[in-house]
Amino acid sequence: MTRSKDFDFVGLFLWVFRAVIIILIVWGTYATIAENPYESRTWVDFIIFGLAQGSMYALIAIGYTLVYGVLFMINFAHGEFFMAGILTTTVVVTTPLSESGFLNEHPILSLIIIAISSMAVSIFISILTERIAYRPLRKAPRLVPLITAIGASYFWQNYFRGLFGSGIKPIPQIEILSGSIPLDFLGTTMLKSHVLVIVTTVVMLIALNFFIMKTKIGTAIRAVAEDKDVANLMGINVDQTISITFATGAAMAGIAGVLYSLVFRQVHFFMGFIPGIKAFTAAVLGGIGSLPGAAIGGLLLGMFESVGPSLFFRGLGIPAFNQLKDVIAFTMLVMVLIFRPQGIVGEILAEKKA
Repeated sequence: MTRSKDFDFVGLFLWVFRAVIIILIVWGTYATIAENPYESRTWVDFIIFGLAQGSMYALIAIGYTLVYGVLFMINFAHGEFFMAGILTTTVVVTTPLSESGFLNEHPILSLIIIAISSMAVSIFISILTERIAYRPLRKAPRLVPLITAIGASYFWQNYFRGLFGSGIKPIPQIEILSGSIPLDFLGTTMLKSHVLVIVTTVVMLIALNFFIMKTKIGTAIRAVAEDKDVANLMGINVDQTISITFATGAAMAGIAGVLYSLVFRQVHFFMGFIPGIKAFTAAVLGGIGSLPGAAIGGLLLGMFESVGPSLFFRGLGIPAFNQLKDVIAFTMLVMVLIFRPQGIVGEILAEKKA
């Protein structure tokens, strides 16, 4: 009787679940490789698109991981910061620039104006949300700010729906970003918009790492993340530092919004929800609270979403397998939470922070 009571049925179920998932992945991959349905160029195209998509996830995921690293809360309204910047900029800045002809006459300057506008709106919305919705609840039980974040997400969705309408806003074509660049050594081509996405992401990640690791404000952010009370005793303005943390994450989301619009060529009030959830998945995959983890998690998620359906699901004979990239993303989230809850590069949290 004692042995029966002590038997871990939940643990057994989790091991069976893991085994089934791994067997299906291996089986599907083997069947796809054996069938060899695609040319090598197609696989390279999958990888390139995955890198571009993963780059956008990485930039958005940084906002989640920065806020969690400082406040240990999940800011589910972060996807709306991403949406607010580019949607407002499209209506107020991009479309007028295109209609006046300035967009294609001065494309580089136009892109800089668009990026600054998107970041400014995202930062403003994030600071406003932090000041009104989150700061009064800083000492509340953790469930309270979590629910508040979900409420803030729905509030901003409906606010911008009322402000700009529920219709899809097309993004004007920028002539210098049309077409592709030949990659002869890979036997394929790469869209100029994808090149811009990947290069911009690398530059932004390097700049962010310098900001966090080498500047006085970055040192303050790391100090507040370590211990707010001690940081306050050392003369650091904790409230201001937390606001700067929100603003930094929102700036990354603003840039991600611009890149997203250049790739998918449309924006709408609901566009922040799914990328926001995917970016949260990327942050968990890499290790929530870790900046390198957010970048790695985003890139891996983008790669798996792009390559995974054709590699895993085609061999299993699943119809419409190309429409199942969301299944890949959220299955990865479940698997990471089961196999390695702290993420790829994350550390096991102390009891105080867990």
